[in-house]
Amino acid sequence: MSGQWLGRASSCLSPVVYASPSLPVSRMNQLRLLPSRLGAQAVRLLAAHEVPVFGWRSRSSGPPAILPSSKDGGSSSYMEEMYFAWLENPRSVHKSWDNFFRKASEEASSGSAQPRPPSVVRDSRSAVSSRTKTSKLVEDHLAVQSLIRAYQIRGHHVAQLDPLGILDADLDSFVPSDLITTIDKLAFYDLQEADLDKEFQLPTTTFIGGSENTLSLREIIRRLENTYCQHIGLEFMFINDVEQCQWIRQKFETPGVMQFSSEEKRTLLARLVRSMRFEDFLARKWSSEKRFGLEGCEVMIPALKTIIDKSSEMGIENVILGMPHRGRLNVLANVIRKDLEQIFCQFDPKLEAADEGSGDVKYHLGMYHERINRVTNRNITLSLVANPSHLEAVDPVVQGKTKAEQFYRGDAQGKKVMSILVHGDAAFAGQGVVYETFHLSDLPSYTTNGTVHVVVNNQIGFTTDPRMARSSPYPTDVARVVNAPIFHVNADDPEAVIYVCSVAAEWRNTFNKDVVVDLVCYRRRGHNEMDEPMFTQPLMYKQIHRQVPVLKKYADKLIAEGTVTLQEFEEEIAKYDRICEEAYGRSKDKKILHIKHWLDSPWPGFFNVDGEPKSMTCPATGIPEDVLTHIGSVASSVPLEDFKIHTGLSRILRGRADMTKNRTVDWALAEYMAFGSLLKEGIHVRLSGQDVERGTFSHRHHVLHDQEVDRRTCVPMNHLWPDQAPYTVCNSSLSEYGVLGFELGYAMASPNALVLWEAQFGDFHNTAQCIIDQFISTGQAKWVRHNGIVLLLPHGMEGMGPEHSSARPERFLQMSNDDSDAYPVSVAADFEVSQLYDCNWIVVNCSTPANYFHVLRRQILLPFRKPLIIFTPKSLLRHPEAKSSFDQMVSGTSFQRVIPEDGAAAQAPEQVQRLIFCTGKVYYDLVKERSSQGLEEKVAITRLEQISPFPFDLIKQEAEKYPGAELAWCQEEHKNMGYYDYISPRFMTILRRTRPIWYVGRDPAAAPATGNRNTHLVSLKKFLDTAFNLQAFEGKTF
Repeated sequence: MSGQWLGRASSCLSPVVYASPSLPVSRMNQLRLLPSRLGAQAVRLLAAHEVPVFGWRSRSSGPPAILPSSKDGGSSSYMEEMYFAWLENPRSVHKSWDNFFRKASEEASSGSAQPRPPSVVRDSRSAVSSRTKTSKLVEDHLAVQSLIRAYQIRGHHVAQLDPLGILDADLDSFVPSDLITTIDKLAFYDLQEADLDKEFQLPTTTFIGGSENTLSLREIIRRLENTYCQHIGLEFMFINDVEQCQWIRQKFETPGVMQFSSEEKRTLLARLVRSMRFEDFLARKWSSEKRFGLEGCEVMIPALKTIIDKSSEMGIENVILGMPHRGRLNVLANVIRKDLEQIFCQFDPKLEAADEGSGDVKYHLGMYHERINRVTNRNITLSLVANPSHLEAVDPVVQGKTKAEQFYRGDAQGKKVMSILVHGDAAFAGQGVVYETFHLSDLPSYTTNGTVHVVVNNQIGFTTDPRMARSSPYPTDVARVVNAPIFHVNADDPEAVIYVCSVAAEWRNTFNKDVVVDLVCYRRRGHNEMDEPMFTQPLMYKQIHRQVPVLKKYADKLIAEGTVTLQEFEEEIAKYDRICEEAYGRSKDKKILHIKHWLDSPWPGFFNVDGEPKSMTCPATGIPEDVLTHIGSVASSVPLEDFKIHTGLSRILRGRADMTKNRTVDWALAEYMAFGSLLKEGIHVRLSGQDVERGTFSHRHHVLHDQEVDRRTCVPMNHLWPDQAPYTVCNSSLSEYGVLGFELGYAMASPNALVLWEAQFGDFHNTAQCIIDQFISTGQAKWVRHNGIVLLLPHGMEGMGPEHSSARPERFLQMSNDDSDAYPVSVAADFEVSQLYDCNWIVVNCSTPANYFHVLRRQILLPFRKPLIIFTPKSLLRHPEAKSSFDQMVSGTSFQRVIPEDGAAAQAPEQVQRLIFCTGKVYYDLVKERSSQGLEEKVAITRLEQISPFPFDLIKQEAEKYPGAELAWCQEEHKNMGYYDYISPRFMTILRRTRPIWYVGRDPAAAPATGNRNTHLVSLKKFLDTAFNLQAFEGKTF
């Protein structure tokens, strides 16, 4: 049927209404019904007779007035035919038509006598009159239903959301034409002022009637305005689930739902007092300090507490929060319940830091606290995750930590652990990681079963007007992509805020889906307390200066209604002021800051009571040969019966079986054995990233797919031992920033898990650079937070072009904190472990599968946790020489930080003329070239496997072993990239600047690699020739 929409399509309501294109939209007598929208009541009634129906549904207990349709779709002419047939003989039509016309005629006659007996044929004038009345009645009811739907869809556009009364929260002064904002708009529905007092049957798609089935049009409009156009604006009709739409309608439309007891109002007032007086106290004591106060949105504190209270009531035991800096100190004090003196002492400029590291500003720190929830009298654990100034970067980190906590508790449905994310309006709309995080929300290996998002909508960025900051009507529109309902609320109406937050918590617990609470508020001061906002928003801040604080507004309201007295209100203020003053007095006695007291993810039992490692040794990382053999056997088999795998995969599994039989491993099998052995020891392993199940280079195949049964899969790694730890391998969404942040958060939750993120190609990690820079490399220094996450970054110059070659090792090495000019001093036996403990992360480029196996196991066996960056190979995955023997992996063996020359050159070191140091894949190119030139006795090649922290001790041994040899560093990367700038000064420290370390490799360049295969090969041959030209450096000085 052609026509134009009178409203957005939604399966939440039936019927959907079309207008005839040939007449004005306001001609409601031309409305027709879309036959495909079937009322459930009608379907049930006529299913037995196979008669399709459509129409409005009555909520009365009696038979509804249902409008049947013809089997071919129906039209008004068909209805007229049925009506005239019914007038002549009611028994000549289907009983559903008889029922409909009887009910409609009774309503149209408004209490007049019943229709004459069917045997009496009325005259044509009477028939036309009755027909007109009935049609008009049906059309008016449909118009009212359309009106109700219009408010449900678009009522939020005219809701009174801005406490300042300046802006429309949706950035548009547009008033939808189908909302009855003026009496003349009734004509849109072909209704008149005279219709306002007529009674109309209410459809099942609204709850405004409460226990009443009919209401006057005037009352219908009044109730719709109260629900949708006051201090709450609801966006939910885009949700494609009828049950969820009905749930929201019932929560907000039912008359009297937003009623609070006197006790609840007094609690709300007390929480507002604490929120506002805390900010006032800080402003009085430290007027010139940045603190990013909450003034203008003090209601956020009772809002968060309400979400936590309601969630605790429904069984939640652990809440993990992420938020930006604004209001953070207030949340720490009044939600997490951090000791006030611990907060106040942070303002002391003379406070000394007890912990190593840089520390961080007070409004970035996190916190972990277990306490009794006073409302529910149940235990609750609250964790506020530390974060940088990079807004929204913490979002996926919180989600990852939440997922891990749910996993370790066996909380698959999210009934015990949940997350709350607090956002700013400008960042929520502007930062792409918000979108990435939302798209993780319903993925099986990433879902946290619903998050409550609270947007502190200041209606301004730093200095940027929202009309210049986003293209969408609301800052929250990004949430619509996952069908999350959005509840906008005027933050100067505390009771509306509390009710919305309570419903949001209940929604999350009921449907396990995200929900957004948009607190439309203002920022009383500038971006920080030292900032002058009048430069850029003069009119807004003139109004803000006149704005009565929400605490005074609400207190006046409660005093006027007799809920509290003025004296009680003043006593509540005095009580909290006294608490703050006493804490301030105690804070002066604190001279030392312990950052570990602000730890957001403690690991009970892992460290000693002082937060230090229980030992400074690491056991050997090799494992018994029978364990290697068993893992190899499972890795080369299909544990499930009647499971048909791809023929190509069968060949791969046979290859694994042959290697196991021959006591050798390639890269994929070495990884399998590292993971499998840790699972045997009770260590959970999680591998995440794009295409990791198969592996970008089709080498891993940890998930087998049945070739004949859709979505039937097998993970052999989970079939190694009956009591093993679980293995999770999951292809991620095509995101780096969000997914790496998620895995970082996952690794925060427990030290007894190996959590790995693999980039599709190493180059692609740079879209997650924020997580690497702000969390991974600096997390321990800023927040005393250990983290053992592993980054697998495929790397190697193989002629594949600039974007599929370099994992940018130079960037990781530049951020490593070991001193290039200081030779480490440590007890010899503990040198390796103590050096690892002092570093901020570990950077390796393994050249053998065995060393890859060992470094993965060492990551867990160390008595502390450090991030591990591994530059993984591509061509070496199938290189015939890149294999390792079981002898290099059995009990007693360990990771080799340096692999020295073990060939002919090592037998006669005094004869060696050149010692080449290298790392990674280029070793195999060098060995091949050395062999082709017959220089095995004159050139030694030593591999640097652990690049950072730099193995000063072992490199020193190698250099001293070949006293007469020239030293050269060879790399396949360009000179201004790769490792040379990192290793060169460290070699100078070892050699005391008595011998040079010559550079061999590609010349400096802007791009990391060429896209031309020939150019690649020419440059490779050029530096290999230099590496083995023993006269190449004659006459050069350093």
